[in-house]
Amino acid sequence: MPSSSARVIARTVALVVAVVLASAAPASADPAGPSDFRSEVTGISPATEGVDAEIRGGDSFLELTVSEGIEVIVEGYSDEPYLRFRADGTVERNLASPATYLNEDRKGGGELPEIADEDADPQWEQVATDGTYSWHDHRVHWMSEASPSVDRGERVPGEYDPWRVPLVVGGQEVVVEGTLTYESATSPLPWLALGLVVAGFLAWLGRRAPLLVGAAALAVVSIAAVVVGRGEMAETPDGSGNPLLWLLPLAAAVLAVGALALGKRSAAVIMVLGSVATLSGWALLRFAVLTKPVLPTELPAHLDRATVALALAASATAAYQAVTSGHLALRELEDD
Repeated sequence: MPSSSARVIARTVALVVAVVLASAAPASADPAGPSDFRSEVTGISPATEGVDAEIRGGDSFLELTVSEGIEVIVEGYSDEPYLRFRADGTVERNLASPATYLNEDRKGGGELPEIADEDADPQWEQVATDGTYSWHDHRVHWMSEASPSVDRGERVPGEYDPWRVPLVVGGQEVVVEGTLTYESATSPLPWLALGLVVAGFLAWLGRRAPLLVGAAALAVVSIAAVVVGRGEMAETPDGSGNPLLWLLPLAAAVLAVGALALGKRSAAVIMVLGSVATLSGWALLRFAVLTKPVLPTELPAHLDRATVALALAASATAAYQAVTSGHLALRELEDD
């Protein structure tokens, strides 16, 4: 009969498999990510009641919300009808508009299908029913691989000052306007220093019970990482962001709590190392938050960066403490 430790390890493996399968689901939109640019809507000209616009994900998505009873056409890059907001809240996308395909990707890459023709009659497909829709409009974010020829902290000039997205509201021409700023650089050094200080503190704290301290630190930081990951994922419309942003720390938290429940046993060491692998993988996946000034989240940027730094610190310390704790006995695993 398998022991309780063996059953725990089997369930842990099943959890990791579930995480991998869940993360393999395709996303319907290119997720928002850390950036050097901040795009902001400054207004709608002329002022139009019942039509609201905002930027989601730092500079990634333009989101338009239209009240019931109002009809709006969003024009594409060749002034063709791209989106249609109907009076009943239905939102439709024109399959003949090249913008339909260019806006699927943040960088606007990919080949256009034969159906894409700005001069063709619109072919509408429904994409929403609540009067709100978000898309990668390439008029609102920086598209070049090269940096703009302005200093950090300044607005990008030319077509971006202001940028404009044309609408037709009830037959009247309207323009959504905004600015794009090349934000001041941020340094990862303070956050890495924080990580080193915390790692040293955890090492000192775990002198007598290294496995317990390591597992507890992993559990606390992993829970914070779940909150931070969900915050970033929420900035990609329709929940189509990268699910690894919260699934990896969730798996790490479960493994760490399991290690705490098992106590000083070899199976607990295995679970701590599994938690280290998943949490450090999450931190490395999101390392750009330490180097990019604009983060795609409504949460405080300091919380986001601190969580990544602490995840690296807790992972490194817990891995060392688990391996050197003296509780990894191969014979115990064989007996299980």
